[in-house]
Amino acid sequence: MIIRIVKMTFDVENVNLFLALFEERRSVIRNFDGCTHLELWQEQGKKHVFFTYSHWQTESALDNYRHSDFFKDTWSRTKALFAERAEAWSVERM
Repeated sequence: MIIRIVKMTFDVENVNLFLALFEERRSVIRNFDGCTHLELWQEQGKKHVFFTYSHWQTESALDNYRHSDFFKDTWSRTKALFAERAEAWSVERM
């Protein structure tokens, strides 16, 4: 299992736009082949910093998602709202 954590920092005025986009697309991401879990976290004390936390059955499942047209569209819309470049980690539970 691959755990994927993505940190996203938004312009404050874009937070609601991001939340609406995430809510609209959350179920598609959760049901994407190979995704077994998805959560959205907000950093305490920083209302404009969010993390996605997802579980993927395999690295190839994650790669298939990241190369999909759905992801490309979602990510381009999300990136347009950023205040800073996103950070991402793929990790495994020990």
